[in-house]
Amino acid sequence: MRKNPRIEINLHKLRQNIATIYTLCAAKGVEVVGVTKGLAALPVIAQVMVDGGIKIVGDSRLENILTLREAGIKAKMMMIRIPMLHEVDLVVKLADCSLNSEIVVIQGLSTAAIKQKKIHDIILMVDLGDLREGVLPTDVFGLVKEIRTLKGVRLKGLGVNFNCISGIDPTPENLLELVSLSTKIETDLGIKLEILSGGNTSSLALVVNDTLPEQINQLRIGEGILLGHTDIFTDLKGTFQDPIKLFAEIIELKQKESTPLGSISRDSFGQIPKIKAMGVRTRAILAIGKQDIYPDDLSPLDPNITIVAASSDHLVVDVTESPTSFKVGDEIQFIPTYPGILSVITSKYVKVYTD
Repeated sequence: MRKNPRIEINLHKLRQNIATIYTLCAAKGVEVVGVTKGLAALPVIAQVMVDGGIKIVGDSRLENILTLREAGIKAKMMMIRIPMLHEVDLVVKLADCSLNSEIVVIQGLSTAAIKQKKIHDIILMVDLGDLREGVLPTDVFGLVKEIRTLKGVRLKGLGVNFNCISGIDPTPENLLELVSLSTKIETDLGIKLEILSGGNTSSLALVVNDTLPEQINQLRIGEGILLGHTDIFTDLKGTFQDPIKLFAEIIELKQKESTPLGSISRDSFGQIPKIKAMGVRTRAILAIGKQDIYPDDLSPLDPNITIVAASSDHLVVDVTESPTSFKVGDEIQFIPTYPGILSVITSKYVKVYTD
C-alpha cells in the first residue's frame, strides 16, 4: 500500500513528452539539455531522458549531478547554475560543462582542470534583459579574450536565460542579439563557437512557432518535459500536462461555517487572511502543508474542489460541490505547478513513486 502524502510520476507520459519535444527540436537542429532539478535528479527520470535520445542532462546542484554519476547515467553533465567559487574542483570533477559569467570563477575552473588534467567546457552566459546571470553584451568580447588565455577550460559557446527573474520573454529579436555577438566573436577572434544555448522551456515556444533563429542550437528544458508546456501558460500539442500527481489524505471532514469566530489578525505565516462568507461548507483537512508545498502551486484534479487555506502541516479544502462522497482516510489528488514540484520533491515527508 502506498503511503501518503505522495508524489506519483507516470513514466509513460514523461516518455511521450520527451519524444515530442526531442523530435520537435531535432527537426530544427536544436539539441535538448534535459534539466533534472525539477525532480531532484531522480536517476530513473534521467534514464528516461537518456533513453529518449537526450545526450546532456543539466542540473543546478552538484549533489544532484553526483547522484546521477553514482547511478551510472550515461550522459554528459552540465552544471546550469553559476558555480560557487569554493566548489570549482568538484565542478570539474563531476560536470563536463558549466554555465559561467564571472572571470574569477572561470579562472578557478581553469586551475582545477589543469590540476585534474582535464578540459572543462564553458558556456558564457549573456544577460539580454532578464537581469539574472550573465555578462552585459558590451563586456562579452573582452571576457572572451580573457577566457582564451586560460588553459584547462574551453569556450564552447554563449548562452542566455529568460523568464526566470524579470519575466522577460525570449523573442527572435533578443536571440538575434546573441547570434550577432557570436558572429562578431568568431569573425574578429577567428574562433568557432559550437553552442548557442537559447534559454529554457520558454524558448520552446519559438521552436513551435518556427521563429527561433536558426543559429540557436541548444535549449535547456525541464518544465516542458515534466508538464508539457512551451511556457508557463501554453500547453504543447502531443504532450501530457499531468505526468506528476500529488496525493494527500483526509484527516478531518466536517461541516463548518466559512467565516471564523472572533477578531481576525495575522495567521501563522504572518498574513492577514481574506475570507469569503459562504455559509456552512463541507471542509476537509489534508495531511500536507506549506512545509511541503504552497497551496497556490496546487490544482485539485476534481474541479469542484477548492483550496481554502493552508498552515505548515494542514491543507484545508472545500469539498461541498464535489460529486464524490468523501470520508476520513480518502485521498484527494492534485496537479502541482513546476515551482510546486521543485519544493515538494525535496520534502522528506512526501513519498515518491514511479510507474
